Amino acid sequence: MRYDHVGRDASARRSSNKHGAPGASRPTWNFKPYFALIGIRFLNGLQYRAAALAGLSTQFAWGFMILLGFRAFREANPAAFPMTETEMAAYIWLQQAFIAWLFIWFWENDIFADITSGNIAYELVRPVDLYSRWFAQVIGNRVARTVLRCLPILVVAAFLPGDLRLAAPPTWETAGLFTLSMILALGVVSSLGMLFYGATVYSISAHGMRVIVPVLADFCAGAIVPLPFFPETLRRVMELLPFATIQNVPLRIYSGHMAGAEAWQGIGLQVFWLVVQLVLGRMLFRKALRKVVVQGG
Repeated sequence: MRYDHVGRDASARRSSNKHGAPGASRPTWNFKPYFALIGIRFLNGLQYRAAALAGLSTQFAWGFMILLGFRAFREANPAAFPMTETEMAAYIWLQQAFIAWLFIWFWENDIFADITSGNIAYELVRPVDLYSRWFAQVIGNRVARTVLRCLPILVVAAFLPGDLRLAAPPTWETAGLFTLSMILALGVVSSLGMLFYGATVYSISAHGMRVIVPVLADFCAGAIVPLPFFPETLRRVMELLPFATIQNVPLRIYSGHMAGAEAWQGIGLQVFWLVVQLVLGRMLFRKALRKVVVQGG
């Protein structure tokens, strides 16, 4: 069945057509409902402590395996290794500690279920902007998952021996830039996810999106191989894409591999892609929600 403003009367339908689709109205400056939703989602996410603890063993095992693999590569050809041992260790351990913060494949199953099952009809009649509501949900869940995982990894990694150890940032300025970049990275990965949720409204099925997007995003973000290892021409192209601003920028800033003007350029690119994706996401939602196909009758 095709959803057409939830069966409102003719006057309401005219008003809805004038101001846009339900649930896609212009956002107001009242952010209290969205901050409240972030808090609720954060508290809900903290309930899954057992799952987070079980995942810690995976993060440690994966981190050690990657570091040992890159160590073998460095010993075979030190001249071809574009990062120092300290920079590489920082990149990998931060990647593992903030995996829920930085990887796009931490999807919101509730959102996909609402779209594919038809429950989006109930979301559209809520007195809040749908895009802002889902964006707040994504932020809250990612922060909660990260809080449960990151501290044990960071603490243990800081006491490892030799070049496996996670060193502190070289300067306080670097630590500040890293913090700013991580906040922007959370906004970029969340707004990028919102684009894919909006696209699912058109496609109805989320299966293809959930299979293809994570592989492409991980490769372009430097999640599989850090971007400094790419051939120069390909690296320059990759660094301009939004994927690179999620992991490549903050993780390299932390170790000092990206510093000074280059670090500020990376942060500027993060701001650019965050604004672009927020604007495109709202446009996509506004257009998609004018005529929503509701599954199930």
